[in-house]
Amino acid sequence: QAWTNGINEASKMALLAWEKEMGIELVQINGQRRYGGPPPGWVGGPPPANTEVYIARLPQDIYENTLIPLFSSAGRLYEFRLMMTFSGLNRGFAYARYASRQDARSAIAAFHRFPLRRGCTIVVCWSTQKRELLVDGLGTSVSQWELEAMLQTVTEGICSVTLYASPSQKEAKLAVLKYRSHEAAALAKKALMEGNLRLGEEKMRVDWLDPQLKQKLQLCMEEPLSSWVQGDESPVVPPPLSLQNVLDCLNTLCWKYHLRTPLFMTKCVQVNPNGWQRFWYQVAIPGFHVPISGFMWISPDRQGQSNHEKAKGVAALHVLRVLGESLHSQLPAF
Repeated sequence: QAWTNGINEASKMALLAWEKEMGIELVQINGQRRYGGPPPGWVGGPPPANTEVYIARLPQDIYENTLIPLFSSAGRLYEFRLMMTFSGLNRGFAYARYASRQDARSAIAAFHRFPLRRGCTIVVCWSTQKRELLVDGLGTSVSQWELEAMLQTVTEGICSVTLYASPSQKEAKLAVLKYRSHEAAALAKKALMEGNLRLGEEKMRVDWLDPQLKQKLQLCMEEPLSSWVQGDESPVVPPPLSLQNVLDCLNTLCWKYHLRTPLFMTKCVQVNPNGWQRFWYQVAIPGFHVPISGFMWISPDRQGQSNHEKAKGVAALHVLRVLGESLHSQLPAF
């Protein structure tokens, strides 16, 4: 836990003492600190849908040693998530997931407008459970597979990606991303925004999908440009686009145009406070006129692949695009 010394020190020490006394482990990752999911002693699967409440207007110097006992008094907690700043203060809101919908309803009845402190009443209501994100600012040259591959590199829990022609901008595309849960969508939104990611020339803009825009897209006469679905959303599940898949595509393209095997160099040049790593890469292709280089951000806390491997995969995607456009421009006109 990367806390800034001297900020709210007494409350932080009280939290640490409470954790030790209660034998509770709080895990902080990607700007939130989590208890449970499941908690100690939990038997069976996770609770059903619609059992989570949203808690807002929290004083920033209050922590789980106050909040978890309070919200546990309304019913059995499955999970409690407190959103955190880099300094170790909370961001003023949290989520509590209960064992049943009745427990969640009891928490709302007991604690909505509850005076947590003198002059400080909190808001407690049903969590909206938003699961869909809008990605705008995509150029017309962005392909479906390129977008899918990038999203698989930096986010988790994605169910579907649908690419549309932008209804408000000429020569532009937008994408609707659907995630398996509100938590997965919120983490993806944070990762995509903090990663300063680009596909093409423009920086991607990410926000929750507005219901009115969703309806407009659904009523649009044109079909979406393309869509893929994972998990429970469809009986047909395409294989994930792995590093080896991308390298095979790149090697095939090089072979087709009588180029030799690409040589990759990657180097981590920066790490931000949230764990993201900025990589420089350069790819030299014997027979191609210039090396291809650039920078990218790679997300933390993903299993099964080193950050250098992930950087190599993203670099290969970029090289595929640049190489494809360059070779296409050299073809004779008919």
